[in-house]
Amino acid sequence: MQTGLDPELKTAPTSQPAGVADAAPRAPRETALLAEHVTKEFRVGRKKRPVKAINNVSLRIERGEIYGVLGANGSGKSTLIRLFSTLLTLDSGTAEIFGKDVQRDEMAVKQMINRVSVDAAFFKKLSPFENLAYAAKLYGMPAASARTEAIRILARLGISEKRLGRPLEQMSRGMQQKVAIARALLTSPILLLMDEPTTGLDPRSKLEVQAFVEELRDTHDATIVLTTHDMAEAERLCDRIGIIDGGRIVVEDTPDHLKALVASDHGLEPTMENVFMTFTGKSLDDDLDEEKSEDEEEE
Repeated sequence: MQTGLDPELKTAPTSQPAGVADAAPRAPRETALLAEHVTKEFRVGRKKRPVKAINNVSLRIERGEIYGVLGANGSGKSTLIRLFSTLLTLDSGTAEIFGKDVQRDEMAVKQMINRVSVDAAFFKKLSPFENLAYAAKLYGMPAASARTEAIRILARLGISEKRLGRPLEQMSRGMQQKVAIARALLTSPILLLMDEPTTGLDPRSKLEVQAFVEELRDTHDATIVLTTHDMAEAERLCDRIGIIDGGRIVVEDTPDHLKALVASDHGLEPTMENVFMTFTGKSLDDDLDEEKSEDEEEE
């Protein structure tokens, strides 16, 4: 059982938590994402010290796995996604996607991944199909097959074909987020980076997106890195979870092992909420100074 890669973990269990059965040994699968000692700092002013948004993070994600990153606002989880998606450069350390370095092999990496952000950018005067068609053209997809696939994905997410011609600016926030997910899936990425993809969605839309994520894993062998504030969503979707606090991964394991850990070692009810509180000492609603620094850097 792996419970974190950072040598300064707040808790480093040495034994199997009570009530958790040993899993049968299996051969490791192909490595989809490998990060080693990744660090990223932001400079926000001449008189202020740099803010270390990501601090010596190491992790390994297997092909076909859904890996969740949980953290309070400003903990560094979105910065981590941006580093893996080549939108930010690493200050130190290395990150590889299926053996390709995110900096040296940037173009090769871009062809293997796609990203869904909580604040997706669109051509809002254009329709969902026009936005998807533009994305497909950038990736060299034939127009006919792109249309067929776009209709299929949007329908699976609850957007009917009759809505494909309506401008995005006339659609709800939830509908726009579904289009963002469809756009990311259109190019069939082998690694999908999802940064809070269900934030702001109504309950029905959230469940539709979650079901589609499960379908992707089960039928397309997709590897997914998911950041979320939703504990139930993390527990439902993620094979493993890494909790990030102050730019560090402080604990990492399966949801069941993490819950058993807080029950056996801390005497708490085995819930993901208690897992989060135990390893970070804060709630998901706590705002950290790093969040402001990160936002200022992006501006």
